[in-house]
Amino acid sequence: MALRIVRLGTPRLPREGTRIGTVRRPPRGVRKERWATDDWFDTWLPELSPSAELVAKAHAAATEAGWKAFARAFRAEMGEPAARHLLDLLATLSHASNLSIGCYCEDETRCHRAILRELLVARGAVLD
Repeated sequence: MALRIVRLGTPRLPREGTRIGTVRRPPRGVRKERWATDDWFDTWLPELSPSAELVAKAHAAATEAGWKAFARAFRAEMGEPAARHLLDLLATLSHASNLSIGCYCEDETRCHRAILRELLVARGAVLD
């Protein structure tokens, strides 16, 4: 049993489990009924995505300093009680079932899912 960090819209991997979209907005032009069928996600959890303001900050982060500023701000958002509880839940579930979380970004090193990975590991999540 484990949790995977994935790029949404890519083919599912064996034993990936339930795919959770941690994105601010669902995929454009894709009907809700097609989200799972088209390998986007099974359920949408925007509470684990950056706020709209931070999404803009991430897209504008052209330097390492800009990215670090985004990362600090996103970690602060994930420190709020509701986000902390969701992260704790996912970390706990990773011990008993296969699941995955993801975002659309091509480069995980410049994506909030890299920060989610760190936060989940710190909570004892089992990652694949």
